[in-house]
Amino acid sequence: MTSTRPAPIAELTLRGVLLGGLITLLFTAANVYLGLKVGLTFATSIPAAVISMAVLRLFKGATILENNIVQTVASAAGTLAAIIFVLPGLVMIGWWQGFPYVQTAMITATGGILGVMFSVPLRRALVVDTDLPYPEGVAAAEVLQIGAGSREGAAEARTGLFVLIWNSIASAGFAIFTQTKIITDTAATTFRVGAGATGIAGSLSFVLLGVGHLVGISVGAAMGLGLVIGWFVLVPLLTAAHPIPGDMAAWVNTIWKGDVRFFGAGLIGISAIWTLVKIAGPVIGGVRSALAASAARGKGETLALEEQDLPIAWVAGVALLTLLPIAWLLWDVIAGGALVGSAALLIAGALVFVLVAGLMIAAVCGYMAGLIGASNSPVSGIGILAVIGSSLMLVGLFGQHPGADTTRALIAYALIVTGIVFGVATISNDNLQDLKTGQLVGATPWKQQVALVIGVVFGSLIIPPVLNVLNSGMGFVGVPGAGPNALAAPQAGLISALAKGVLSGDANWRMLGYGALAGVVLIALDEALGRLKLLRLPPLGVALGIYLPMSVILPTVLGSVIGWFYDRWARTTANPEVAERMGTLTATGLIVGESLWGVLFALIVWASGSDAPLALIGKGHETAALIGGTVLFLGIAAVLYRRTITVSR
Repeated sequence: MTSTRPAPIAELTLRGVLLGGLITLLFTAANVYLGLKVGLTFATSIPAAVISMAVLRLFKGATILENNIVQTVASAAGTLAAIIFVLPGLVMIGWWQGFPYVQTAMITATGGILGVMFSVPLRRALVVDTDLPYPEGVAAAEVLQIGAGSREGAAEARTGLFVLIWNSIASAGFAIFTQTKIITDTAATTFRVGAGATGIAGSLSFVLLGVGHLVGISVGAAMGLGLVIGWFVLVPLLTAAHPIPGDMAAWVNTIWKGDVRFFGAGLIGISAIWTLVKIAGPVIGGVRSALAASAARGKGETLALEEQDLPIAWVAGVALLTLLPIAWLLWDVIAGGALVGSAALLIAGALVFVLVAGLMIAAVCGYMAGLIGASNSPVSGIGILAVIGSSLMLVGLFGQHPGADTTRALIAYALIVTGIVFGVATISNDNLQDLKTGQLVGATPWKQQVALVIGVVFGSLIIPPVLNVLNSGMGFVGVPGAGPNALAAPQAGLISALAKGVLSGDANWRMLGYGALAGVVLIALDEALGRLKLLRLPPLGVALGIYLPMSVILPTVLGSVIGWFYDRWARTTANPEVAERMGTLTATGLIVGESLWGVLFALIVWASGSDAPLALIGKGHETAALIGGTVLFLGIAAVLYRRTITVSR
């Protein structure tokens, strides 16, 4: 096989890596802060691609592939910030007083590097030989292609760039306006349902609207079904069964967080297992292809550039070498403590768990990212399953209630192991999305995989000092000495509490089990719909609708419906491919604008020390602000799509 590209062009360059590293400083810090503040992070690949194009255009010889490397480095580092969903738990339980630089960086780096290595043989199965939508990967590729096309002066590229920029400005403008508090972008209310209660919540987010358009009607419908199951079946039933006096909103949220989300986690778990079963064949085929490619290289054959992954022997070697610093990290927890007598067994068991669970999680997270996008993939749900698995391993070795000192050490050990596995989850959740972008723009896979490792290293070096600054200046809710602006770190609190619950026998096994049973039913339903050639309802999509907040799900479902109507119209035009492409660019612009503003606003909040630094009015106008915001949001969406339809005719 010979190369399909006539001559090599600039791709993995020093300036591209350095620019990716500089963007990493901004995005990683912003994601760490937002994740600890509200429990959410944002995807960084599209904003990184936009910034890269703007900067590299100033230099001679910049290429689309070089821009792709920049967004790959920045995306990997920014995504790795999701490790903050686990590590603050070590401070919350009192094991750490701050975030020791070496240990924090090594937990982050080892998990991230394993995530890259485990994803290499998955590329063919989950990126090349698949029909998964990869909404953010496709959107990033559209951004890069339009940026390259605009330099060539093609008419379609100019039109597409106009659509992208116009929608980005509108999306960012609306997000900025909401921060003035003249209009509001979120609303929630609770109400009685018989003896129980439930609620409705929504957010006016163009990012989520764009993601909904890109994931399509099947995933949107599945998420809508999950929302109905979670909020209009489970919450009313469970609140009726467990009345809590006092504030109704607190009652509903307590039931949703303590019971319904665990039901969703159980459903995620069984759906993940089913996903592994379904993709086992393609994954094995991908590994065989990787081995065949390695053998072909060994015989001196030249593979097409788009087929050149990192050699599988290198992948295996790096993965095994990464186990050495992991073993040191585990010994660092054990040394001189209550667990030292079982050190060899504990370390061996943890290393096997990291390898086996990591491989499975890489496949599942890659599939989930392909299905709904990296920013909406429930990696915190995977973190829940990982901490349950690691804690159960420890229960098997030590039993429950082994003593206060031993229990505390075991919780810390479980969190360290979970942190490493969580690094695998976050990176595999992101890098297959990046590899999809690379496939669409003609990138060389091995160069992109090297860039992913570089991004992991950059992120690992930056995350510890950012965590220490936030811990010293604000602290975490529930930790002694935390200030009035203490960060909630909701996932870290949940995961550390769950580790304690499993080791003490108090975990919510009932709801996890019910969720798993519901997953079996939903898997059967989805398979039956597939055989009848009807609209599929992916079980993972349903699980997301239950597990994620309603305020995230509603606009995503709305976006999928709008996208379905738009694509239906596009298929009636003279050039349906161009019309659908313009629809994709419309959704991409909605994601780009608000994402870039999210980075800037995080910095403004951090610098000002205020949660609402741009507010122009105080409280007391919430109803008017909500009505005005809703009317403006729907009006802008209608104008943007109408404009796209006009230029697509």
